[in-house]
Amino acid sequence: MLNQFTETVLLVVAGLFPVINPPAAGFIVLTLVPRATPAERAYLAWSISLNSLIILLVSLSIGAYLLSFFGISLPALRVAGGMVIAYAGWNLLHAPQDGDRETDQRITSDVTRETTLRAKAFYPLTLPITVGPGSMAVAIALGTGRPRTGIPLVNLAGAAVGMAILWCSIYVCVRYAANVEKLLGPVGTEVAMRLFAFVLFCIGIQILWLGLEDLLETVPLSVRFK
Repeated sequence: MLNQFTETVLLVVAGLFPVINPPAAGFIVLTLVPRATPAERAYLAWSISLNSLIILLVSLSIGAYLLSFFGISLPALRVAGGMVIAYAGWNLLHAPQDGDRETDQRITSDVTRETTLRAKAFYPLTLPITVGPGSMAVAIALGTGRPRTGIPLVNLAGAAVGMAILWCSIYVCVRYAANVEKLLGPVGTEVAMRLFAFVLFCIGIQILWLGLEDLLETVPLSVRFK
């Protein structure tokens, strides 16, 4: 039973952590909201991690049924998700260093700033930066692997612990990214952000390729080599 519990935890964390990439999400949030106060960063960390947890839980539990209802295949979702993630990584890779700072300077009203932060907390900071179509596709794939007769309680507990680990990692990385920035300095932070953006781009390309492979397998050989 302990081995089954451990395997479920590792399956959830190992399957989702590389795609979500919380350290990269933390640096990207830091770059997109550079002038946020510590209280605002705490709010963003809580909101982003909670939104991410809800999206992952929905994808893991009923994501496959939603795809079936709308007639969307998992390979198609991977292709679309890979394109979105690769596009986001490409934009971040070529984004100007001070592109968002001028926008922050124009926000003078506290009410306007709070409204803007609340809007950004979901889009784009949660979706698609932190939890995008790629991680949703992985969560749906994990959910479709459950047995039809029901999920044992030990597997439910393992999935819950795995989700809790992911939630904590997202919160910690987003909340304390500014502390890491102080250690790295402006140049080091910029280098780290560009590296993570490149990793995000590569993850998008990998998810896109996996989806294309699955789609090509559905094409008859007579058509494929015609």
